[in-house]
Amino acid sequence: MTDISHRRGVSAMQTRQVPRAGHRAAKRGRGRSRRKKRSVGKIVAITTSVFVLIAAGIGAVVYEELNGNIKGVPLIGGGSEKPDAFGRTPINILMMGSDGRNTAADCRIGGDCGPGANADVEMLVHVSADRSNATVMSIPRDTVTDLPSCTDPQTHQTMSAQRARINSTLQYGPSCTAAAVHHLTGVPVDHFMEIDFQGVVNMSDAVGGVPVCVTNNVYDPYSHLKLSGGTHTLKGMSALQFLRTRHGFGYGDDLGRTVAQHIFLSSMIRTLKSAGTLTNPAELYSLAEAATKALTVDTGLDSIPRLLGLADDLNKVPSNRITFTTMQTVPDPQDSSAVEVSPAAQSLFDAIIGDQSLTTSSGGKTAVDAHATSTVTSTPSPTQPTVPDSQITVQVSNGSGITGRASAVARYLIDQGFSPNSGSTNAPAPASATSIHYAPSQQGEAQAVARTLQIPTSRLRQDSAVSNVTVVIGSDWNSGTTFPATAGGTSKPAPVDTKAAVAGANAQTGNQKECAHVSTFSTVAINGVPMNPTQAYAVSRGIPNSAP
Repeated sequence: MTDISHRRGVSAMQTRQVPRAGHRAAKRGRGRSRRKKRSVGKIVAITTSVFVLIAAGIGAVVYEELNGNIKGVPLIGGGSEKPDAFGRTPINILMMGSDGRNTAADCRIGGDCGPGANADVEMLVHVSADRSNATVMSIPRDTVTDLPSCTDPQTHQTMSAQRARINSTLQYGPSCTAAAVHHLTGVPVDHFMEIDFQGVVNMSDAVGGVPVCVTNNVYDPYSHLKLSGGTHTLKGMSALQFLRTRHGFGYGDDLGRTVAQHIFLSSMIRTLKSAGTLTNPAELYSLAEAATKALTVDTGLDSIPRLLGLADDLNKVPSNRITFTTMQTVPDPQDSSAVEVSPAAQSLFDAIIGDQSLTTSSGGKTAVDAHATSTVTSTPSPTQPTVPDSQITVQVSNGSGITGRASAVARYLIDQGFSPNSGSTNAPAPASATSIHYAPSQQGEAQAVARTLQIPTSRLRQDSAVSNVTVVIGSDWNSGTTFPATAGGTSKPAPVDTKAAVAGANAQTGNQKECAHVSTFSTVAINGVPMNPTQAYAVSRGIPNSAP
């Protein structure tokens, strides 16, 4: 199988740096006149006044042009964040790369023209409530999971609840992909951003190129990426080829591609934050124009002021406190080309839900540093097999003393895709604290229930006396269908084991300069002969490199 025939996507993450870069460039521009020599002070003052008048005349026109470029789509089903003890709220943004070939430009770039689109790249960006850190978690495109029913707010087409690959949800609009990610992870999705092939090409051109390093010569005939070992500055088509390749790195699968994408994005963030970047007003305008034309966003972000506000929040996070990870997965037993979420991923989900940083406040040695790797490693096998939500029967016991609490929660779980055999009953005794009980073989199932109800995993209890996962509702949960963050007198869930959160997640921080590890496996074929990407490079001398 090739990237072309199976519609591989591109990363939307690169779009989010634009307004921030503009803000920084504007600051540098305002400081230039103060650095001029005293002898030309009067000339500078007059010239500056003239440019201020010109800017006042065209500023509104440029603003309206950029504002009009942005496409806004309603967001439904993403959940909502809860403020911390100080009233501050985290931000969760779903970045999507669409493989749609809806324009002639995208058809020329991606081939295989036709209707429909998949969210072949999904990155969930969590910015902490205090804006001191961020986590970027990739969700592999081939993840098979239980998808909730969803209706596209634009076309009104309805997707029924089903078990399928998560990237297929984009056929019903980005809002349905956001709902699926929320259902899978339990993390509320506040906003989304979507970009297509042509948008990536235009954006990377406007940025001026992103330096990346590869450990060896690499040629992927499917994405057409061809690079010699070492560092190259990628833009335009070469950037798109790098972001799309899945046969060039790691084991030649989507997990290797997510690691390479993280390397690219880390480098781009460092480039945009570095001194002297984008000080040219023409380049700055080109970047802003490319960004606004490339983006489809939710209606909460569909204006220049809103995007600038988000950019300002993102700009507050230092590079060494941005953690890139890939959701832990295990092979799908029904499909060798697909994966399922691993129970090990629950700690990563809990860290994001609990607004817990995966780095220290200084950006020094952390759990991320201890476990980081730029190579693709096998995800550890879970202690028990994963089970679809539709096969998990949940017993909800009411120990709260409030009539109807257990039946309301049981109905909610069934609506969320759990077994229709789930039910409710009264607890044998009053309970002050809510808990989830599970048999020794049901830990994965209990974690799935906890994620859906937003109950901290610290409330899970192994219990050989139960046959089904059992939720005991205590007096600390007297209303609603999701567990309150402040229950039990705490302002946030119990701390998560960050080492467990990043174990097998291929984590790295934004300040780490890593090289993409070229695959040593036979992931490609030339003239029908299987070989690794370095061998393919050697026998393809007539094909030019993607970048010098």
